[in-house]
Amino acid sequence: MGWASAWGFVNLVAVLGWAALILLPRRPAVQSLVLYAAVGLLCLSYAVITVLLIGHWADPGQMAGQAPADLRDYSIAGVRRLFGSDGGVVLGWTHYLAFDLFVGLWIGRDADNKGFSRLVQAPVLLLTFFAGPLGLLVWLLVRERRARRVARGAA
Repeated sequence: MGWASAWGFVNLVAVLGWAALILLPRRPAVQSLVLYAAVGLLCLSYAVITVLLIGHWADPGQMAGQAPADLRDYSIAGVRRLFGSDGGVVLGWTHYLAFDLFVGLWIGRDADNKGFSRLVQAPVLLLTFFAGPLGLLVWLLVRERRARRVARGAA
């Protein structure tokens, strides 16, 4: 499997996970499907790609004339070299997809527990899908008043 195929695979898994999260009833089976079949599969893909790159078992596909990426170099130049390769881009993108979907699942569960309608949830989840941290920030702002009210009612 080449990097383009890996890219297509992780994007398909993420889109299916997000579609299930946003469109399907949020029953335990659906939540488990999103958590294990989507987030879990993305995490497994990330682990496999990391091992392939660290072990030099896969060609990272670096740009011509560029020094090979060193996965231990967390400087700006080192990360730029990593993301200058197809393997590095797929690795980084898979990381984003897994964490954003996990955050989306948490937002959906939190919103359900606090009684927010799916009409309120959907735009926040879509924003999280397209711009993870921004969607999370919007959710934290939206939920604050209700979270305080729920906490006072429980005390």
